[in-house]
Amino acid sequence: MEEPVYRRDPFSFAGSVEMRPFASRALKGNRLGDPHEREVPVYLPPGAERPGARFPTVFILPAFTGRPQALLETHPWKRGVVLEYDRAVARGAAPPAILVMPDAFTRLGGSQYVDSATCGNYETYVADEIVAWVDQHYPTIPGRRAVCGKSSGGFGALRLGMHHPGTFPVVASVAGDCHFEFGYASDFLAACRGLLAYDSNPAAFLEAFTEKPDLGGDGHAILNLIAMASCYSPNPESPVGCDLPIDPATGQRIDSVWQRWLAHDPLHVAEENADALKRLEWLHIEAGTRDEFHLQFAARALVKRLRELEIPCEHEEFDGGHFGLDKRIGPLLPRLIERLS
Repeated sequence: MEEPVYRRDPFSFAGSVEMRPFASRALKGNRLGDPHEREVPVYLPPGAERPGARFPTVFILPAFTGRPQALLETHPWKRGVVLEYDRAVARGAAPPAILVMPDAFTRLGGSQYVDSATCGNYETYVADEIVAWVDQHYPTIPGRRAVCGKSSGGFGALRLGMHHPGTFPVVASVAGDCHFEFGYASDFLAACRGLLAYDSNPAAFLEAFTEKPDLGGDGHAILNLIAMASCYSPNPESPVGCDLPIDPATGQRIDSVWQRWLAHDPLHVAEENADALKRLEWLHIEAGTRDEFHLQFAARALVKRLRELEIPCEHEEFDGGHFGLDKRIGPLLPRLIERLS
């Protein structure tokens, strides 16, 4: 029996977008109860149906609280990243490639693309399962693969590059989470302030958030604290599935847990991953000069460290903040693809 084709907005693209479902072994039985079967959006450029056609592949990793479907917007007044790229390919302004957009959303907002005893094994899901699945079903050029993302997606791109340089030899991070003391710790007290309404009990916040999701006020800071802890310091025996790096009642740092977080911080682990980073063909790091989470300074610190370790990288800054970063991904795609060619 012929396999069904799952197309999204077939009249909108010069190429096409398929939305095939994929059942993951790595995510099955995760503690959060998130689905292990989910659709994987894949963009195919014009000509992908030609016999013998082969293309490089770019993985685009959504940010925290984001899902890949947002990248596929086809509204005439607010075209998404993929449609903008499709239009550029159609007019010859960008080289053709296959775009893959993994869904790493969790009920806490995201996975950071790490393997976690609480969230599930999302690094394995992306780097092993989705890579192999895409190569099996689509006309890829094996090994000619890039990964990019913004914010948490940028962190994921850095992590996958560090751990899988042969799989992802080209990496771009746009305002990626880094230098956790700058990017996360500055919001810890805001999370504590928001938790006062829940008697400083993170489990009570999660129960209320599950019933009525609301990131207003200090809600984002609270959810970010719990979600990141679920990725960096998971503890399936805890009421919230993780160990927090602070006492939520006093805001005081718990150093033993914080050290577990730093074991994921690109700034702190660059040296132990130096050999892998030197194997990358291209590493691009950028952030806006007005980033609200101080990631412009985190990026500068990371680039300084990489250069001390003699790891080649390209560093850019732009006039902007942390939001609306999709507009930075679009122009990066041709540059990534050219390096894969």
